[in-house]
Amino acid sequence: MKRNYILASIAFVLLGLSACKDTSHQQMAKGPMAFPVQSAVKNNVSVYNEYAANIEGEQNIEIRAKVDGFVEKIYIDEGSEVKKGQLLFKLSAETLNQQVNVANANIEVAKAQVVSAQVEVDKVKPLVEKNIISAVQLKTAESNLNSANAQLIAAKASYMNAKENLDYTIIKSPVDGIVGSIPYRVGSLVGRSEAKPLTTVSNIKNVYAYFTLNEKQLLQFNRGLNGSSVADKIKELPDVELILADGSTYDQKGRIETINGMVNPRTGSISYRAIFKNPSNLLRSGTSGKIKFPSNQNEIILVPQKATYELQGKKFVYLVNSENKVEAKEIIVSESLNQDFIVSNGLNEGETFVVDGLIKLREGMQIVPQVPELTAGLQSKSAVSNK
Repeated sequence: MKRNYILASIAFVLLGLSACKDTSHQQMAKGPMAFPVQSAVKNNVSVYNEYAANIEGEQNIEIRAKVDGFVEKIYIDEGSEVKKGQLLFKLSAETLNQQVNVANANIEVAKAQVVSAQVEVDKVKPLVEKNIISAVQLKTAESNLNSANAQLIAAKASYMNAKENLDYTIIKSPVDGIVGSIPYRVGSLVGRSEAKPLTTVSNIKNVYAYFTLNEKQLLQFNRGLNGSSVADKIKELPDVELILADGSTYDQKGRIETINGMVNPRTGSISYRAIFKNPSNLLRSGTSGKIKFPSNQNEIILVPQKATYELQGKKFVYLVNSENKVEAKEIIVSESLNQDFIVSNGLNEGETFVVDGLIKLREGMQIVPQVPELTAGLQSKSAVSNK
């Protein structure tokens, strides 16, 4: 019985060794594994960098009271669309009405004084001509007439000033636009010293998008464009796009109009301003978005991100040599574009690298290169780099 057990055990071991030998022969028969590879080629691409932007109306006019008074009527509501010259507010100011009445009365008094002085001149002048009275009396009468005329002019000026102040109680919109918040209600006392305006009217027929670039990007901008002046460089800039808060792209393209003349010393950034048409009033002052700024990069090498691996903060690819053996090669990446990297150094045109399955590779391992169809990453002629 024991002998049979030993014989069965030996037979089992021999079968296992035979199976392992068969498996080993099968693996050897299979040979090197196949991996997809790709040759490095240079491409011309349009790179779209995105920058956070603040949106403001072309005109944001604060509506303030020029005189003290109580809000008597409010003719508009928040968010209303108004036209230039449209009535917004009416203030109640009885003191100003009284000042106008007093100024008007002073005009009448001054007119009467002019008439009286003129009568005196007309009476004295013939007597002086006949040498009945001294010429000094005529000069005195003429001086009184001049003084009366001056007082009439001053009275009219006082009236115009009082009338102008009274007109300030009727507040109209200086531009076409959209009404902002209205912090005051009927009966509120307002004046020139109030911190808050009565409201704000934003002209949003066109809107400005303000965004910033850092010093490095500014240098790239200055070097990448022709022109001796900033104005000449701006003319060469392409149109920009606006990405709205919901991720959609605004249907109107914009143009960069101005570049701030100074770099902010605290942030090291410089401000740009782009203008967009806003025919449907979709954009409002105070909203935000992203400027999509295109730039062309020529003769660059793109590598799919999945074709790289990272080791101690450095990026590597597996190159395939003439013997179809893989060699790790460090590459320098300048920026990422969608699913690709832009390689600035470490990879030359024509070199072949493994595209996928890097986790299975080891240094010096022999493979069977498979050249797939060109990937979308290398076929792409535009990409977005978020910054």
